[in-house]
Amino acid sequence: MNPPPQTTTITTRSTVRKLCGNPSTPSKIPFRPRKIRKVISNTPVDNATKSPQPSLTVAPKIPKSLSTKPEIDLALNHLRTSDPLLAALISAHPPPKLSPCNSYFVSLSKSILFQQLATKAANSIYTRFVSLCGNESNVLPNTVLSLTPQKLREIGVSVRKASYLHDLSDKFSTGFLSDTSILTMDDETLFQMLTAVKGIGPWSVHMFMIFSLHRPDVLPVGDLGVRKGVQFLYGLKELPKPLQVEQICEKWKPYRSVGSWYMWRLVEAKPKGNGKAQTVEAEQNGGCKFVIRAVNGVLEDVIKASPPKEENSALGGSFEKSCPFN
Repeated sequence: MNPPPQTTTITTRSTVRKLCGNPSTPSKIPFRPRKIRKVISNTPVDNATKSPQPSLTVAPKIPKSLSTKPEIDLALNHLRTSDPLLAALISAHPPPKLSPCNSYFVSLSKSILFQQLATKAANSIYTRFVSLCGNESNVLPNTVLSLTPQKLREIGVSVRKASYLHDLSDKFSTGFLSDTSILTMDDETLFQMLTAVKGIGPWSVHMFMIFSLHRPDVLPVGDLGVRKGVQFLYGLKELPKPLQVEQICEKWKPYRSVGSWYMWRLVEAKPKGNGKAQTVEAEQNGGCKFVIRAVNGVLEDVIKASPPKEENSALGGSFEKSCPFN
């Protein structure tokens, strides 16, 4: 007697679906259905008893500042260690001293007013501008917006600069910029936001970041004085291009602002053909110090060489201006 033939069961995905849908069908692979129990509480939940959820808001990190002596000492120690040539220059000059700035709007407004002007003329116009606003504490976005281009023209402000001042004031009054946001922005974001203002270019932003915000790692590669200083310090035959300056000064990070400050000091002290040091003009006016240094020739020639968009040289001018307000 022959044994009964054996049967082979092949289970496919479609078979599994059928078996799950019809549990009464016999199967070689048993599937045990699961029950999902939904627990509903009839007890009302008081919002006050809920566990507090962690906040996702992260407080903005304020970038480091050179406003304190310990931070400047750290910068000088780093530069001495990273660059022996710069170490000798640091020993020959006193450390940088940066004055506080209480109004970034006033600082930027003053930067615009001083564009393409010699110091004496610029100070005269700024004094009249402050008087037109009432006083320096009243140099506010809404106040400046209320001044018509004709009113500004009467005190010596050009139509172009009037449009720059109004654009700056508009960006402050609408919240695009504010003293708080400027203080907490990182360098890259701040650069992008400030250059969005008409009349404010890379050079102005770099000067503002160094002398008003005291940011430690700003390298104004478009400043002729910094480029000349790098040329003198490293004995280069030709004036280095901005990209070369960036590469050479890489070792100064994260204190390139201080390194740049010493480049200006080096250029000022460098003898010219007649053996005299570079011309330096410093003025104290209402707590704001402007330092103008002619690098090649007289100051008027330097100003004429500056590009029209930006005051004293995004790419071609050659003097340093610091504007800290008390």
